[in-house]
Amino acid sequence: MHFHFSAQDILWTLAFASELVLLVVLMGRDRIARFPWFTAAAVMMALRLLTAKLLNGRLPQMTMATVFIVMAEISALLGLMVVLEVARRAFGSVRRSTWLIGAVALLALGAVILTYWGPWPAWKTLTAQSTTSALQLVQLLAQKTSLFVDIENIAVGLLIVLFGSRYKAGWRSHTQQIAIGLSTASLTQLAIGIIWERIAHSATPKSMADYQHLMGLRDKLFNANSAIFVVVAVWWIVCLWRDEPGTSSAGIAAEPAIGKGAQPDAGDAAPAGGS
Repeated sequence: MHFHFSAQDILWTLAFASELVLLVVLMGRDRIARFPWFTAAAVMMALRLLTAKLLNGRLPQMTMATVFIVMAEISALLGLMVVLEVARRAFGSVRRSTWLIGAVALLALGAVILTYWGPWPAWKTLTAQSTTSALQLVQLLAQKTSLFVDIENIAVGLLIVLFGSRYKAGWRSHTQQIAIGLSTASLTQLAIGIIWERIAHSATPKSMADYQHLMGLRDKLFNANSAIFVVVAVWWIVCLWRDEPGTSSAGIAAEPAIGKGAQPDAGDAAPAGGS
């Protein structure tokens, strides 16, 4: 008996399995209380993978598109909360004014990049009174929110790598390890998106063979993105399974409020270092 599995099938299986294992680690090692939004985002990612596998081609096209677009928007919003959660865990002990200034600066940076990155549809298209236009608006919000999250992930991850050891996110802390994974996934997502956009913009297929070659190249790029996602998920599994230096999974203190000058607990007293 012979079984044929495509690269997409193998990567889907690895991605879904890694998400399930990650959730088991988050629950079994008592990490959910510290990273509830990160856990919620992992649940949504697993749900999106499962939904795409089970429903693709089995529902009317409009219904299927609606389900996928709404789930993508929810994932993007959860991604924003994860960025905030990681930033609070890393820099929760700085003064409130400093934290707010930094947050506003990062938001402004993301907004500026978002404004000039990629085309924006005409306002008349967005405000047209039809089901299709409403769905396109939600899709646009999901795409732009996801792009904004990627930008913020990279910026926050860079700040944590550079300055995290001075506060509560040293090299072996779970906060920095999560931030590194988020930044890696986001950077890969943006890089592959840029590469494909430039290839598609400059490509002029003159035959069906040329078109198939172009689609094959696209599939390879997207498969590479999926492979990096699997690597990031495995990174999180390994890092979150291990306790931070000087602590145990049962002895992690509550997260301090921003700007209150709380002292680091044992779980955040990771040795200083850079990535």
